[in-house]
Amino acid sequence: MSFFSKIFGKKSEKTEEHIPNHERGKYMPEVKLPVDERFTINFKANGGKFLYCENMEEITQSFNAILDENDWHNDKVFVIDKRLTELFKDFNIDKTQKLSESSYFLSTCEYLISDDGSLLISSNQIAEKKLIELPDNFIIYATTSQFVETIGEGLKGIKAKSKQKIPTNITTIKHFKTADDKDFLTYGSSSKNLYLLLLEDL
Repeated sequence: MSFFSKIFGKKSEKTEEHIPNHERGKYMPEVKLPVDERFTINFKANGGKFLYCENMEEITQSFNAILDENDWHNDKVFVIDKRLTELFKDFNIDKTQKLSESSYFLSTCEYLISDDGSLLISSNQIAEKKLIELPDNFIIYATTSQFVETIGEGLKGIKAKSKQKIPTNITTIKHFKTADDKDFLTYGSSSKNLYLLLLEDL
């Protein structure tokens, strides 16, 4: 059963047997958590903000809540993926190609990496820009079908679905800013204040 389904009450035919590691025999291998649960734990430990949504209505509600929380409704947004403009068209987002004018970056990602709670991205999302060049604030839209165990598995997935041209500038976003990071020590850092809008599509 999906970790999110257990939390939010969705029923599933799949079941996972969970035995606390401290109750298992000394020489028994540890039970490995499902990919969605591992990602959530590691992503939050990295400082990411996570919003799980069961449908597109909840996605738009969560997106609106993020804009409310940060007072971004009238701010400019940097967007490369044109599909997101259509997805959030009801918000009349004010796009800009000037990074200096944008308050946040709205994007998708390639994969969600469970082992370290990172997001795998490429030139499909950020063109040839470096993370440090992008706004400090990210809103990432992703789906539960994008979970993979490792970065290697994600790279294989990118190669498999990019038969004509493999994207360049492949990197991961792993370290996220928290409320305690607003000081001179983070100046010039590529750490981002990141919100993840995750849609259940499995």
